[in-house]
Amino acid sequence: MRIPRKAARVAVLDADGAVFLFRYDNEEVGVHWAMPGGGLEPGETPAEGALRELREETGWTDVEVGPLLCLWEHDFTRAGVPVRQHEHVFLAAAPAPRREPSGDVAAAHAEDSILRWRWWTPAELAAADEPLWPPRLAGLLAAARRDGPPDHPVDPR
Repeated sequence: MRIPRKAARVAVLDADGAVFLFRYDNEEVGVHWAMPGGGLEPGETPAEGALRELREETGWTDVEVGPLLCLWEHDFTRAGVPVRQHEHVFLAAAPAPRREPSGDVAAAHAEDSILRWRWWTPAELAAADEPLWPPRLAGLLAAARRDGPPDHPVDPR
């Protein structure tokens, strides 16, 4: 049986559409790339949790969460516990182009099995040969860039 877990992530985009991603190593699904984010704390809204996670994992305090890009549910194991994660994925504009995480983020990275980070251009994202979370991330971001944020959350599966 999987335990329900609520989470939120942030797709931080620069002016050229590049997105900031972390490379994670999860015991069940292996190595994959995903946006900063994680589990919500009690009483936190998804937007509040997304900002807190972004601060903890990048040190960035000047990013504002924008519109909701998608909702995604997926199964995986976290700290030995099988979970069914319900994620809100938000869009956000990067206030400075392609910066790196700052401050003391090492403990958060170790706890979440974050191996490294990088900015992915839209072309690199579309041609990625490693798993991306959520699925169809390149298409979701391209559609949001072309058409604006969706008027309702989409399911990326």
